[in-house]
Amino acid sequence: MTKIINFSESRRQTDDALSDLLTLFGDELQQVEQVIVDHMKSAADLIPTITEHLIGAGGKRLRPLLTLSAARMAGYKGHDHIIMAAAVEYMHTATLLHDDVVDDSDMRRSQPTARNLWGNQASVLVGDFLLGQAFRMMVAAKSLPALDILSSAAAVIAEGEVMQLAAMNNAQVSEDSYLDIIDAKTAALFAAAAEVGGVIADAETAERKALAAYGRNLGIAFQLIDDALDYGSVNRVLGKNIGEDLAEGKVTLPVILAYHRGDIAARAFWEKVVTKPSNDPAHLEQALKLIAETDALNDTVERARHYGDKAKDAIALFAADDVQKTLIRLVDFCIARAY
Repeated sequence: MTKIINFSESRRQTDDALSDLLTLFGDELQQVEQVIVDHMKSAADLIPTITEHLIGAGGKRLRPLLTLSAARMAGYKGHDHIIMAAAVEYMHTATLLHDDVVDDSDMRRSQPTARNLWGNQASVLVGDFLLGQAFRMMVAAKSLPALDILSSAAAVIAEGEVMQLAAMNNAQVSEDSYLDIIDAKTAALFAAAAEVGGVIADAETAERKALAAYGRNLGIAFQLIDDALDYGSVNRVLGKNIGEDLAEGKVTLPVILAYHRGDIAARAFWEKVVTKPSNDPAHLEQALKLIAETDALNDTVERARHYGDKAKDAIALFAADDVQKTLIRLVDFCIARAY
């Protein structure tokens, strides 16, 4: 029996903004969860098993929360925002399944990945099923503009994945190129999730653009903080999965900054560890040393703060109600994870 997450009982004590959003949209999120559960059903038993393994693990539900928040700020009174929010979460889950296959990841959210438990083929196929279900939900909502936004986002996300694949094991990637990758791979779905909430509410063009800008800039900030957290925090409190990106040969912004600011020896080290990645603790220790020496971690967080400020500015045109104020605070929460 698939468990529906009770958001009214899952407030994050360390995160007031997210907790407040969960409270503001508790009833609607329960409806979203029910739609998610209903669309897991399949004649192939492995589909609901794998889907429940990932979706049932929880997560912040940031993307569906963006859809619900945007719809409310735009004055929506119907039910289709529930369907759209569930579709957004299905798209996100599909990308996670595909990501783990591409990255050969064995752990996610402190548990084994689907590919680790059931193999790459099953993970890819279930991801495809979820994308198909997401598009079915979009069609059911009968909003061609919303369908266009989310389907376009799906294509952009796939492009971002290919761009990241091409950049794997290449320490010489530029900062601009990397920002293009995360704009496509991560921020595109944040932007689409927020914009469709306004679209189904028939929001004005300026409001739609503001919502999309909020989502996009929040998404970039969120990813940059994730990049920073893989090498610890600014206060040197190490995360549970520290060094995971390095062990997979991923080139993220802290590495890019440390590489370009480093001397010949430092650059040679980075080229070695990203070309032939390993779990060697000595490599991680040296990477942390070089990142600290070049201030790459602090500057990654500052880049994230810049995009966070842009996100806040984008929704300044909306009335300063509880939802708008909480979304602004949500930006601060995303940045605060790095400390």
